[in-house]
Amino acid sequence: MNIGVIFPQTEFPADPVAIREYAQTAEALGFSHILAYDHVLGANPDRPGGWRGPYTHEDPFFDPFVLYSYMTAVTTTIAFVTGILILPQRQTAVVAKQAACLDILCGGRFRLGVGVGWNQVEMASLGQDFHTRGQRIEEQIAVLRRLWTEKLVLFNGRWHHLQDVGIKPLPVQRPIPIWLGGHADPVLRRVARLGDGWFPNYRTAEQARPSLDKLDAYLAEHGRGRADIGIEARLQLKDGHPDTWHQLRTEWQAAGATHLTCNTMGAGLQTAADHIQAIRRFAQAVL
Repeated sequence: MNIGVIFPQTEFPADPVAIREYAQTAEALGFSHILAYDHVLGANPDRPGGWRGPYTHEDPFFDPFVLYSYMTAVTTTIAFVTGILILPQRQTAVVAKQAACLDILCGGRFRLGVGVGWNQVEMASLGQDFHTRGQRIEEQIAVLRRLWTEKLVLFNGRWHHLQDVGIKPLPVQRPIPIWLGGHADPVLRRVARLGDGWFPNYRTAEQARPSLDKLDAYLAEHGRGRADIGIEARLQLKDGHPDTWHQLRTEWQAAGATHLTCNTMGAGLQTAADHIQAIRRFAQAVL
């Protein structure tokens, strides 16, 4: 099982020295990858009409492509994952270009995790229709894969019209793996048809069991099986102590998870040094 860490950007200072130390420490400890969340805009809870959500305009988010371009320059082996990039609020060809450039700079150490998003205010502010995001992401995935593998692309869809164009340079991975996040039924069906992997949003493998069973059935409908995709679970540092972490890891591995990622946010840590020490403790206990 590949074990990584979630970059705690909502609790991490905008300090390039601390970010470098975090990335280099994670690599030195033997973690396989760093995962980062994505938000472009945060909403004001006091805005007209109000706002309720886990993040506001006060929560910091580094752009994953910029963050990882910096991290790859100060590391050599650790991989990078978006978990997830809100694809429907971004221009597809721009994402294809950014991902391809990052994949080259990190030597093929990149996985693109995508999802439809939940923040209607953010998506509308970026000029995109929140209500068509599920349909658009499927077309986006098709466009991304063609731009990563073909020199020139002709594509006429509902939202994309590419007239004999291409990106250069092409990525190291052709195509870059695309994983999907979410656990609604349409997402599971999308994973079965289109995904290279899935990020289940459950605390335990037992809670995920009904969705895993559904996913198995949907994969079979498309002539695929669990061996054709990866599954990346998340473990919350605040959930317990080393015995708990070992138990959760064992249960997820038995359920077929290929990756596990540790989240140190929400555990009462105050500084960058606290988060770095936390991943040290986790590595000593689990790796």
